[in-house]
Amino acid sequence: MTSLTDRKNAAISRGVGMTTQIYADRAENSEIWDKEGNRYIDFAAGIAVVNTGHRHPRVIEAVKKQLDRFTHTCHQVVPYENYVELAERLNAILPGEFAKKTIFVTTGAEAVENAVKIARAATGRQAVVAFGGGFHGRTFMGMALTGKVVPYKVGFGAMPADVFHVPFPVELQGVSADQSLAALKRLFAADVDPNRVAAIIIEPVQGEGGFYPVPTSFIKAIREICDQHGILLIADEVQTGFARTGKLFAMEHHGVAADLVTMAKGLGGGFPIAAVTGRAEVMDAPGPGGLGGTYAGNPIGVAAAHAVLDIIEDEKLCERAEQLGGRLKQRLAAIAEQTPEIIDIRGPGFMNAVEFNDVKTNLPSADFANRVRLIALEKGLILLTCGVHGNVIRFLAPITIQDNVFAEAMDILEASILEARA
Repeated sequence: MTSLTDRKNAAISRGVGMTTQIYADRAENSEIWDKEGNRYIDFAAGIAVVNTGHRHPRVIEAVKKQLDRFTHTCHQVVPYENYVELAERLNAILPGEFAKKTIFVTTGAEAVENAVKIARAATGRQAVVAFGGGFHGRTFMGMALTGKVVPYKVGFGAMPADVFHVPFPVELQGVSADQSLAALKRLFAADVDPNRVAAIIIEPVQGEGGFYPVPTSFIKAIREICDQHGILLIADEVQTGFARTGKLFAMEHHGVAADLVTMAKGLGGGFPIAAVTGRAEVMDAPGPGGLGGTYAGNPIGVAAAHAVLDIIEDEKLCERAEQLGGRLKQRLAAIAEQTPEIIDIRGPGFMNAVEFNDVKTNLPSADFANRVRLIALEKGLILLTCGVHGNVIRFLAPITIQDNVFAEAMDILEASILEARA
């Protein structure tokens, strides 16, 4: 019999990379069972999508109710109330003491694309500044903004113009906040007039780039620079949003409000929906018809998002994220006493990471991180790596994970790291 992997290889482009060869059959909260009946603890959560767990009963109930009413009309043709209501909710909860408006799209990359469109329309400027190591999607503008070539840009030709990068402040990599700010000032002096810059886009915690949190002093300085030059600040909260960092939005940790915020992933609890929320006057810059999409704000995704926001509030998932992240980092600190390969443990809330170096060369060790991942997978724990050098393991379990399952995962993680050293 032909295996599913063989069928996949014959039918699907190799450009669609796969972290595992597990083929899901069913999932519940923090656990996945494959087609062979094997059980796995999920510390990926669909890359920070099911923060509320796989198939949360309230999400499923909301979706079923919507299915019984209608599944698609295209909001731009025949609008519907739950789209309006969800926009009202996001406008109310997003940081910033100013009037806000929202649009819905389908993916995080779409949200980023539209944020750039809106910023350009509002400012009449073209240039955008992003950061090395950042990830903003696989569309052409998303690729251009992303600060990593392999695998995201390689082979795809010329990127859109007027996109500039400066180093993201990572002390571990020898880049301080002051050095990053100095690089931005050099950029404005040598390459692009700040009066031509429409927006600066930044992840409050870099996702694919290695789970590096932005220093508060740095994001406050960026806000001041934006205000000085009439530049809009875009916070890409696609991966950090919806309780993952211990706050509803990661920017809340810094007391800084962005002009535009992109979100997706955790908003839909497993159903496709994304959004851009921002200053009302900025959001109104594009003319009617300039924003939207056939599936933008699909009623199924909107219904799921309403349930997700209710669950986060009712189950106190921001507090839960802080508790779980604290326990995870404490366990990793204990493991680090026996593991000199561990050079850093970090991350706010339950958006955590551990970074590995080779003990002989003191250089980033993607090999060690991947060994840990593969050993853990054999033991039934799904992990993801990340980072420009691939030497970081990131932890993105559902925030609703059961205490006993979390404890089981910690035991597997420790055994896997120690076995990788053998």
